[in-house]
Amino acid sequence: MSQQTARRGGAAWALVITSIAGFMAALDNLVVTTALPSIREDLGGGLHDLEWTVSAYTLTFAVLLMFGAALGDRFGRRRLFIAGLTVFTGASAAAAMAPGIDSLIAARAVQGAGAAVMMPLTLTLLTAAVPVAKRGMAYGIWGAVNGLAVASGPLVGGTLTEHISWQWIFWLNVPLGLALLPLARLRLAESHGTGAPLDVPGTLLASGGLFGIVYGLVRGPADGWTSSLVLTGLFAGGALLVGFILYSTRAKNPMLPMRLFRSRAFSGINAASLLMFLGMFGSIFLLSQYMQGVLGYSPTEAGLRMLPWTGMPMLVAPVAGILADRIGGRPVVAAGLFLQALGLGYMAVVATADATYVSQLPALIVSGVGMALFFAPASHLVMSSVRPSEQGIASGANNALREVGGALGIAVMGSIFAAQGGYETGQTFVDGMRPALVTGSAVVALAGIAALLIPTRRHTERQAQSAEPAPVLEKAAH
Repeated sequence: MSQQTARRGGAAWALVITSIAGFMAALDNLVVTTALPSIREDLGGGLHDLEWTVSAYTLTFAVLLMFGAALGDRFGRRRLFIAGLTVFTGASAAAAMAPGIDSLIAARAVQGAGAAVMMPLTLTLLTAAVPVAKRGMAYGIWGAVNGLAVASGPLVGGTLTEHISWQWIFWLNVPLGLALLPLARLRLAESHGTGAPLDVPGTLLASGGLFGIVYGLVRGPADGWTSSLVLTGLFAGGALLVGFILYSTRAKNPMLPMRLFRSRAFSGINAASLLMFLGMFGSIFLLSQYMQGVLGYSPTEAGLRMLPWTGMPMLVAPVAGILADRIGGRPVVAAGLFLQALGLGYMAVVATADATYVSQLPALIVSGVGMALFFAPASHLVMSSVRPSEQGIASGANNALREVGGALGIAVMGSIFAAQGGYETGQTFVDGMRPALVTGSAVVALAGIAALLIPTRRHTERQAQSAEPAPVLEKAAH
């Protein structure tokens, strides 16, 4: 199918549909965190059960991302996007009506599975619908909406729980999903990947490996890093991922061709993405608790005060996309990461048990600008580093690495926090948060260094074009 055919669905409609779907999937990563006390009061369950209401979604989402992308490439991206959206919407309604904690955890797991199919296909469907010259701006808007969802999850969850009920953090998805389903059917054009058969051994190895790693990272802080299940998950997951890499170097039609990592552009942006999410997720996890538990703000008040950080992508990310179109994504992404690192480091310096909001504001603004500069050009770099036929699996791999980075960030920074401080007093919380934020700042700075290793735009395009004979889709674009 040519790009001209693909665009009949309309770039504007594709941008609206994929951005809202991406927002829904990204929002549910953190939206539950501020609602946990209310959920426990209504449904019961211990701390272990409450943690699983968050972990069940993270696990299935991260584990099935690459598989969802592969299904879309094989059977039709629009078709699988609609299927994933249907599952996600239905599971959201089931979570809202859950009569007990166990049924809520099960619904969250199904939610994550639907999101894993839907999320990576948002980017490939958008790429197919938007002309090459305008993709930077489109990625900017898409990235802004997704970045806002990730960062505003605690605010949305806290506001709905505080003023309505915790069930509405799930009901919110239902009208959005029901509105998107007919629009996706009517306004999105179908597209496919290479048409190669599904890689069943590779899928099992990658899914099993990701499950073990993410399970270990998610459960480590709660169960202890030396517990048998955590150690088994980490070591078995690592072994399966090594097996996946070895298998993929020899397979005829691997789910994730290892030759993609020979590209400095693909390797660099994926390393930067993993490190960025490690530092950002861990920081948001601690800072949202700091504003509520130490400074005494309600969930809504804390979310509003974080808007200079969390809301900045809506203002800056579209501009970042335009800049990426003009000067290339590498300098924009690197600048964003170094600004994010600077903001986190500054926050670590000014954080005290009685800090004023004015003293924190510069750090929030700098971090927000940095995050906004990262999202759109990063997506552009991922999609431009591979052939059009491989963009689905490239998107899935990048999203999977981001999820692993987020889980790793919460685990690592949570462990640093626990070792240096605690929840006893405001001062002990700050004592633990400061070294964690410094660690997050250093990790994001490493992400900036990784971004600088990405080659220039012209070199990246030549490398992508020489990877294999140009398919019909690419020829039509020229």
